[in-house]
Amino acid sequence: MTYDNDAVRAVLDAARAEGRTALTAPEGKRITDAYGIPTPAEGLAETADEAVALADRIGFPVVLKIVSPDILHKTDAGGVRVGLASCAEVRSAFTTIVDNARGYDAKARIQGVQVQQMVPDGGQEVIVGAVTDPTFGKVVAFGLGGVLVEVLKDITFRLAPATEDEALSMLDGIRAAEVLRGVRGGEAVDRAALADLIVRVSRLVADFPEITEVDLNPVFATASGVLAADVRLLIGDPAPRTRRRYSREEILGSMRRLMQPRSVAVVGASNEQGKIGNSVMRNLIDGGFPGEIHPVNPKADDILGRKAYKTVTDVPGEVDVAVFAIPAKFVPAALEEVGRKGIPNAVLIPSGFAETGEHELQDRIVAIAEEHGVRLLGPNIYGYYSTWQDLCATFCTPYDVKGPVALTSQSGGIGMAILGFARTTKTGVSAIVGLGNKSDLDEDDLLTWFGEDDRTQCIAMHLEDLKDGRAFVEAARATVPRKPVVVLKAGRTAAGAKAAGSHTGALAGDDAVYDDILRQAGVIRAPGLNEMLEYARALPVLPAPQGDNVVIITGAGGSGVLLSDAIVDNGLSLMEIPDDLDAAFRRFIPPFGAAGNPVDITGGEPPSTYEATIRLGLEDPRIHALVLGYWHTIVTPPMVFAELTARVVEEFRARGIAKPVVASLAGDTEVEEACAYLFERGVVAYPYTTEKPVAVLGAKYRWARSAGLLT
Repeated sequence: MTYDNDAVRAVLDAARAEGRTALTAPEGKRITDAYGIPTPAEGLAETADEAVALADRIGFPVVLKIVSPDILHKTDAGGVRVGLASCAEVRSAFTTIVDNARGYDAKARIQGVQVQQMVPDGGQEVIVGAVTDPTFGKVVAFGLGGVLVEVLKDITFRLAPATEDEALSMLDGIRAAEVLRGVRGGEAVDRAALADLIVRVSRLVADFPEITEVDLNPVFATASGVLAADVRLLIGDPAPRTRRRYSREEILGSMRRLMQPRSVAVVGASNEQGKIGNSVMRNLIDGGFPGEIHPVNPKADDILGRKAYKTVTDVPGEVDVAVFAIPAKFVPAALEEVGRKGIPNAVLIPSGFAETGEHELQDRIVAIAEEHGVRLLGPNIYGYYSTWQDLCATFCTPYDVKGPVALTSQSGGIGMAILGFARTTKTGVSAIVGLGNKSDLDEDDLLTWFGEDDRTQCIAMHLEDLKDGRAFVEAARATVPRKPVVVLKAGRTAAGAKAAGSHTGALAGDDAVYDDILRQAGVIRAPGLNEMLEYARALPVLPAPQGDNVVIITGAGGSGVLLSDAIVDNGLSLMEIPDDLDAAFRRFIPPFGAAGNPVDITGGEPPSTYEATIRLGLEDPRIHALVLGYWHTIVTPPMVFAELTARVVEEFRARGIAKPVVASLAGDTEVEEACAYLFERGVVAYPYTTEKPVAVLGAKYRWARSAGLLT
């Protein structure tokens, strides 16, 4: 693709010199021509005679639109007339449009009337646009267009600039994707031309950051190409980039010393119970941290049996982490000393910074840290846990169950919910990290570290915002091929579609953009806190699926129906059982049972029927995942079912046949013990629910596709 950047620059410079935030239609035409964006033939008429001459040259019918830098919404001003089929109609419409515009805004500068070729009937109306998102920067949008665009809200987003493959994925990413392929005898649109248009718009806003919004609506898409019937462009000052970016090597270097420290200083350590500095010291000591622990307190000689130092500069040798447990007002001076000591990480537990309106204080500590090369975790956090190092640098309850899950939270309350869930479910964790105000270290730093950490197999993050959305996407894309990343984004129902100057802007609510961009990055988005925690707990347990065919084996017909609904809700595929496999299942189930999918073995069957059908499901290579529905009976008690299922699954995994198996157990309270038994042995099982096990399986499938393990 070649673009005329000089032509675009000339238009933008002229408009900005006049202090304008919107481009006129003729200016928009020059920009679209420069980027090869197809638009109808048109011209600018300053008089009725010029309008008639232009219409005659372009060919009837035509559209007339008012051209004024002060009138953004032309239809509202009565500044549009369509379907004009004669010279007389054009002449009359010119006068009417100008009069309407003057009545709408007497001070508006009217530059003339745009005479535009009338787009022939037919084709699908779509919208292609771009916005400047506060988190992700330039974002390109595509969806169904026309007058109902803000009612239908069928739109999808990608980071700009977008590749051709990403643009093509957008065509399949709207609910009405089938319409573009042709329905009820209609022709399919030219997908290549539509994808090319998306790429060009995305390239335009990436090349010229001062273009804040682009709106091509409607774009008429047909089998022979695309044509943007209306163009709206808004401009402004490019947002300055203030956040410092670190290289991958720099991030890994500082994070290694934070998560695997050999020496920790506690600034504000205390002998007094109830003080944060005392709690941090006790957790470090009682947790068995094998490295050096240095209490820092100018008023003490000894804290909890360890020599105390007046300042961190007095501490002998290298220190990897300084944990702050002092009031906010004392942090800057102490941070200066940390910097002079050459300590690479400061963990700021105290509150009283930006979260309480003290933005200047937070800016001050960030500046101090950058000056000395110190990375900041926090402020306003509960601390952090690095279990494989026996490190518990927090004033909250200790936790030492080691495992493959890394958990982070922006909120202290959510952090403690994470801790409680982990303890209740015996979830082994590699780390639990509080981020708080995220003055410096944030999710992309942690992702970069956990992505490389061999002890971490799944990363789950609660976040309220992202300081640098593109850095997060970059880190996620590097991590997802190796391990799942689960995100709970708070604020998903916030009113994001604030007053905007274009349809695209109005549709680009915060959550709509987050949802699509996170999916684009391969992140699994959890709808709620419990789902995030369950995904994190379960995903490392399940092997990756090798194909799409899911089979339900159930002892209860009602559970089978609900499990089938959950399969569809989670985007999974119920296998169409071939005749030979159907016959094989029927050999094990009673005549009044039902093969097919679900395979209903009925509730009164003995353990041997469960075992035989599960074995068949694991043996047949055409089946890629099993969903088990158990119904509590005395014939096959819950623990009998759990033990036989775990034994068979383990037997097949030992033979190299590892398929994801999830289970829903319905029954009396004994099913809870059975579920725990299964979970510990690699079968994700839940009592009293058909939704949770399938949701977890769906999350595993989404990760497998994002990781390139499934097409």
